[in-house]
Amino acid sequence: MSPRLRMLSVVLSGLLVGLSSVGGCQPASDAASDASVSQPSTAPPTVRDSVLSPPDTTADRFEAALQVALSHRGDAGSIGALMQAVGRHFRGRPYRTGTLDAPATETLVVRLDGFDCVTFVETTLALARSARAPDTTYAGFARRLAEQRYRDGGPVGYCGRLHYFTEWLTDNADRGHVRRLGPELEGRPLRDTLDFMSTHRSAYARFATNDSLFACVQDMEARLQAQQRRNPVRYVPQDSIRAVYDQLQAGDVVALVSSIDGLDVAHTGLVYAHPDGGRGLLHASLSDGVVVSPDLQRYVQTIDRQIGMVVARPQSIQ
Repeated sequence: MSPRLRMLSVVLSGLLVGLSSVGGCQPASDAASDASVSQPSTAPPTVRDSVLSPPDTTADRFEAALQVALSHRGDAGSIGALMQAVGRHFRGRPYRTGTLDAPATETLVVRLDGFDCVTFVETTLALARSARAPDTTYAGFARRLAEQRYRDGGPVGYCGRLHYFTEWLTDNADRGHVRRLGPELEGRPLRDTLDFMSTHRSAYARFATNDSLFACVQDMEARLQAQQRRNPVRYVPQDSIRAVYDQLQAGDVVALVSSIDGLDVAHTGLVYAHPDGGRGLLHASLSDGVVVSPDLQRYVQTIDRQIGMVVARPQSIQ
């Protein structure tokens, strides 16, 4: 297997297992309620006290990252620029896969010692939002992370976790955390087939032998496909990315579109705005950990079975 295909294989397993979302199901141990699926939550997500009181090493890492965010709060022109500054702080942290599924029961996983590509995006966004919020405590950060990771802002549960990244973008856009860019970038609509999780059931330990949870996955995929037909997510083809560099801002969330059947996104990161106007990708790389790939288009073009990008712009707290 070539190094690029090996990388894609590991990224897929980490991304999809870590992001599996299933709307409306209710396994015995950690399901969201039926009401939470049909009605957006207006209350803060329910997070266990043990998560809000982290180990000393996590608390220390949080304080160091928060101080970076606070130190750039005044000079960062946008929350995206603040995310870029926080992301730079994490450069060199290792790539860690499967962390969200490590606990036997769903709980909010917070890791600041390493990231996969999605937890890196989630963490930088939650830290940037924390730096702009009245509450800059660790507990406030953890709740912001949870409301970004789970459908309609919570509660925490495997069924409510946002697994397909296009749903992550849509759900967070609905709650004002990001704004999807598409028509303004003259993006093409993504295909509406999303069934990678259900067609690769054996790869997902949580529902490989759990029929109730598997049915929940299937229901979620059917709902997302119908949503995509009504309001398609749009992507910029890989050979056209450089043409929209002047419309991309620091910290814009980038989701790299996959050509694999049934899959929407295989990698994520942040736009890195170079002083000379160039655009790179700040991301958690399988081989190098958190790193800046200098040219965004060139990076996408060199990765097998990635065909373009979806972009969303982080929004400031109102």
